[in-house]
Amino acid sequence: MSFGDPNNPYGPPPQGQPGGYGTPQGQPGYGYPQGGQPGQPGYGYPQQPAYPGGPGGGFPTEMPGLLQTARVLLFVVGGIQSIAGLFAAFAGAFAGDVGDAVSESGSGLGPDNPFAAEGAAISMGAGVIIVLAVVALAFAALSITLGAKFSKGGQGIRITTIVYGALGGLFGIWGLIGALDLGSNGFTFLYILWTAISGIWIAAMVTEDGRAWFNRPRY
Repeated sequence: MSFGDPNNPYGPPPQGQPGGYGTPQGQPGYGYPQGGQPGQPGYGYPQQPAYPGGPGGGFPTEMPGLLQTARVLLFVVGGIQSIAGLFAAFAGAFAGDVGDAVSESGSGLGPDNPFAAEGAAISMGAGVIIVLAVVALAFAALSITLGAKFSKGGQGIRITTIVYGALGGLFGIWGLIGALDLGSNGFTFLYILWTAISGIWIAAMVTEDGRAWFNRPRY
């Protein structure tokens, strides 16, 4: 069967050869990248590591529940410490006035004044009460400041809370031992409660969610 003159440009193309100037079979056309899809890393290349602590491997966008509990407890404890400190300050001031009044009541008796020693003892006790009031108010300021800094604080707030909780836990255990020796049920309950609160503060800081929260980027 004849297919015409192969040198005739107007004749049909020979068999086995594609007609026209199309793209050869098995070869990609111009403008298309060869190989895999763009934007996909090849096999053997490590992916960028994801950040722990949140959904999808990102940082947490909301404060975790245990941290919220610890924050509320800091505010509650700070409020109680403030009330106790103010009450102790007023009590110490009142006791100091009483001590001065007792000392002056026998001032006309000269060096043999029997009220001088009693007045001095009352005044000394008043000074101790005022010192305790200052300490309570200082701890109240620390508790409230730590709770307020949870939303924007970093590792400094986290470490300070851990130290605060550890010292509080040691004080609670020491007081609990003393209360058990004295057989005081009321103080035993208070020291157990305080030790548990201190434990919550520490646990909230050392968990993975707590570390991720204080390591998150801040803008």
